[in-house]
Amino acid sequence: MVVQESLGADFRTMWDVYAATGSTIIQPGEMLTGLKEIVGASQVLMGDAVAAAPYCKDWTGQFAGTPIAVVRPESTAQVAAIVKLCHNHGTPMVPTGGRTGLCGGGVPTGNGDSVVVSLERMNAVRAVDVGARSITLEAGVVLQTAQEQAREHGLAFPLTFGAQGSAMIGGVLSTNAGGSNVVKYGTTRELCIGIEAVLPDGSIIDGLTGLRKDNTGYDLKDLLIGAEGTLGIITAAVFKLSPMPSVRTTGFLSLASIADAPTVLNALQDRTGGAVEAYEYMPAAAVEVICREFPKTRRPLGVPAETGLFFEVASSRPDDAKGGDDGETRLQGLVFEGLEALMEEGTVLDAMIAQSEQQRIDLWTMREAILEAITANGPAYHMDIALPLASVAEFVTTMDAAVADMGFVPLTVGHLGDGNLHYALSAAEGKNWTDLPLTRAKEQAFALLMRLNGSFSAEHGIGQSKLDVMRNLKQASQLDVMRKIKQALDPDDLMNPGKFIPKEKS
Repeated sequence: MVVQESLGADFRTMWDVYAATGSTIIQPGEMLTGLKEIVGASQVLMGDAVAAAPYCKDWTGQFAGTPIAVVRPESTAQVAAIVKLCHNHGTPMVPTGGRTGLCGGGVPTGNGDSVVVSLERMNAVRAVDVGARSITLEAGVVLQTAQEQAREHGLAFPLTFGAQGSAMIGGVLSTNAGGSNVVKYGTTRELCIGIEAVLPDGSIIDGLTGLRKDNTGYDLKDLLIGAEGTLGIITAAVFKLSPMPSVRTTGFLSLASIADAPTVLNALQDRTGGAVEAYEYMPAAAVEVICREFPKTRRPLGVPAETGLFFEVASSRPDDAKGGDDGETRLQGLVFEGLEALMEEGTVLDAMIAQSEQQRIDLWTMREAILEAITANGPAYHMDIALPLASVAEFVTTMDAAVADMGFVPLTVGHLGDGNLHYALSAAEGKNWTDLPLTRAKEQAFALLMRLNGSFSAEHGIGQSKLDVMRNLKQASQLDVMRKIKQALDPDDLMNPGKFIPKEKS
């Protein structure tokens, strides 16, 4: 991995203009003029143009702030020059992309002293290496575009989640996003094999080698991934691609108990050779709120499944796609055999297997509608937590009973293949949200989570919303190391301040 001070003549020209300032404090008017010189006046938004643009508020609407300006670079060279200028001026920077986050990490705080750096114009697919099965993407590429580009080359970009039509690669990296396919392919960090980034002083890390092995020092890539823009701005990355599945089997199950979920997962993995791509917890309460808010949604089973599981198994093996005399593919046959055995044991009570691509799409549409459905349903408190697989059942059964006694209804979904639960609390029928003991419910949930060796942030990040939880629950020694790293790379706290790392207790 190389730290560069230039990227050709274009960068050197911009760098020389601002490097000459050294540590001199530049006046605000000079800084705005400098931003315009770097990217062009049309790509620097100020005043009413900022207020009218979508950069000041996150998806939830809970977090908002007004920056000095929004600047939209189109190259790494421009990002580096912007960072150097802001660094010399002492101006905080807020990197942003699709703003689909749920924790307020990609929007400015309310004090109005920052510059938002939007990576949306850095949207090039720099390379697709079919032989190496990798793709190099700039930070402003929309996740769905990356999936489509891979598909055009007969390969798969396996990261998938509900906001894939808006989320951008920079944000995906900055939060180490997960999604529904982590059980097979891993998180963003596991898929990424190289990054390019601009550090807080404007220097550039060029690590787009695509190497699968490189033990030549600290892994700066993994340090910057998941740091939510607090250590630098990721401008591009190389990702692993996977073989495109040629056959899938998708379905919905009713289990006797959530405690049986690991057994069912392992049985499906064993039967199919580890081909499970998605394994999602969707209990009756979650399915019902989706069907209520989106009336065209079809319930997957006739009888609501108290422990419902949506799953998908996928294979790229030609033999698995072959059809038999009964019209089933080999993969379907393997799944059916596994489910029959589980039903005989009483572990699986009922099953629905998609018989067409439309039925498969309907199941995925139902799964991805849950956040919008909960939002439309009314006020709710969302937890994005992770647990050891063996502890998921204890958490769910214990907390479901406890919060029901307090007047809440848990609207939970989760990626059960990797232990990630999206545990949301809403008001039970006839209850007033503001009268419910939310603080007590949260305290009980987090205490149980810590006892079970879980995590209070699985895939959505910390941002602004989880700073207090981070301060109270994160191991003190780990927070100390994080603060030292931040101090070493960004001593002036200019990169996305007020996010990710809580201030020390006074």
